[in-house]
Amino acid sequence: MRLTTLIFGFFIFFSNCSNSQPKKYKIHTVAFYNFENLYDTVDDDFTNDDEWTPNGTQHWTKQKYEQKLKNLARVISEIGTSENSNAPVLLGCAEVENRDVLEDLIKEPKLQQFDFGIIHFDSPDKRGIDVALLYQKKYFRPTSFSNIPLIIYKKNSLKKEEQSEIEDDELEIKKENNNRVFTRDQLLVSGFLENEEIHIIVNHWPSRSGGEKATTLFREAAGKLNRKIIDSLQQINPQAKVMTMGDFNDGPINASIKTALGAKGKKSEVLEFGVFNPFEELVNKGLGTIAFRDSWNIFDQIMMTASLTKSDFATFSFWKAGIFTRPYLIQNSGQYKGYPLRNTLTEAGFSDHFPVYIYLIKEIGQ
Repeated sequence: MRLTTLIFGFFIFFSNCSNSQPKKYKIHTVAFYNFENLYDTVDDDFTNDDEWTPNGTQHWTKQKYEQKLKNLARVISEIGTSENSNAPVLLGCAEVENRDVLEDLIKEPKLQQFDFGIIHFDSPDKRGIDVALLYQKKYFRPTSFSNIPLIIYKKNSLKKEEQSEIEDDELEIKKENNNRVFTRDQLLVSGFLENEEIHIIVNHWPSRSGGEKATTLFREAAGKLNRKIIDSLQQINPQAKVMTMGDFNDGPINASIKTALGAKGKKSEVLEFGVFNPFEELVNKGLGTIAFRDSWNIFDQIMMTASLTKSDFATFSFWKAGIFTRPYLIQNSGQYKGYPLRNTLTEAGFSDHFPVYIYLIKEIGQ
């Protein structure tokens, strides 16, 4: 049985005085990991997965697929273990092809002991990649879950004078038929972490393919949808504990996060119904989860409502955040030395993203 109790005897600020007994805290790790192209080897006629087959451009074989599963299982089993001997009790996932690959993943020897459950929906993404939530059944009991679509469109190709001659409902039909951008749904899961109700939103916002500026409105729309979901939960319960996690394809200081979602990087700035983003502090320190042209950013984040930032720790509350890196996750030679170790045409790697995590802790009686 894995321990989930942490003794903070070495943290002076958790003690009333130097002679007092150290406080004891229950601790849980919550994490997010973009698996980068976790495809099986079967060609799906309804998605663009041809390259991830034995005859495709990635030469994706059964051996590579099985190695990829082993690699991911190793990472998941170790996330957060510097402070907590247990693997994450909640793990948001991105870039999974279907439920089958998740079933294969949780059967890996390094993960079997954790008895993970799966919450997954197929999304309309043309590549067939989805988001999902893995949870340890011993600690989390889901009560409801739903996939909430992000409806966005490319700029309409009609000229303004042509639009003026078309009724609004006709224009919407044209947009629906021609300009819809099919992207990942936002996954909302509600349930109980031990005896405390929490809500998790798992995200993989629209990519920057086509350029950051050209696609920023798509991610801002995703941020507004995220905010709408949080607002609806807070209308039911003003003290609702909500975590939103994912690969946002934007960093903590981009408009989709700072303006559309309204996340703040300092607890002191977070109002009653606001959102706190602990990863803003990390990006300001020059840390990153993904690199492009030697520039690092933190696209992978876990944010939370103010109700999860209480400092008395009478209920589960945020303690600290981190980016999970280990030497085996890092490319150690060549042009991309220092980058996350991803797949090549000859070997299955891990991912082009590093995972992120937070700790939730609660004081327990003596």
